[in-house]
Amino acid sequence: MRTLVVGGEALLIELDSADEVAALHAELLRRRDAGALGPVRDLVPAARTVLLDGVRDPAALGVLIARWEVPPLTREEGPLVTVAVRYDGPDLAEVARLWGVAPGEVPGIVGATEFRVAFCGFAPGFGYLTGLPERLHVPRRDTPRTAVPAGSLALAGEYAGVYPRSSPGGWQLIGSTDAVLWDADREPAALFAPGVRVRFTEGGRD
Repeated sequence: MRTLVVGGEALLIELDSADEVAALHAELLRRRDAGALGPVRDLVPAARTVLLDGVRDPAALGVLIARWEVPPLTREEGPLVTVAVRYDGPDLAEVARLWGVAPGEVPGIVGATEFRVAFCGFAPGFGYLTGLPERLHVPRRDTPRTAVPAGSLALAGEYAGVYPRSSPGGWQLIGSTDAVLWDADREPAALFAPGVRVRFTEGGRD
């Protein structure tokens, strides 16, 4: 763990793995909810960092956090969201080839995996989901698409994700969903938030 003061009111904590980020983010939320963290405006996890913004004394808080014993995240920790998916993506056959399975086996593999939203970014509502074992990591496409349809379930590297709106993208598309990932009139607006567990089921509509 490495702590860096950013400006006058922010603290950036660097970690070695996504698992460590998830565990520290959960611990920060627990302590904040219990009133044991002090004033913090935002907690923002990323791939290997957690940013605390709106901190009264970032340097002092960094020293304190560095001394914490942070327990590993339990499998059952966090709310669970289930998303129905049609496995109709144009890269389904290529992903199956990379995995060494038949295309018809991909839904079962994905459905048996419990994902977790590690962090959000790229577009409102887009969550970077971890959970696939290393043997199932796949590369990005050599040539990105200029437009990926909203609701596309995609894989790239260690992550899975669902495109909340049409946008360019180079991830491998394996399916699609009718789930609304971002709705500004909904509370919360984002279906996926850091720490949320995600299961994908095979089906037409949610």
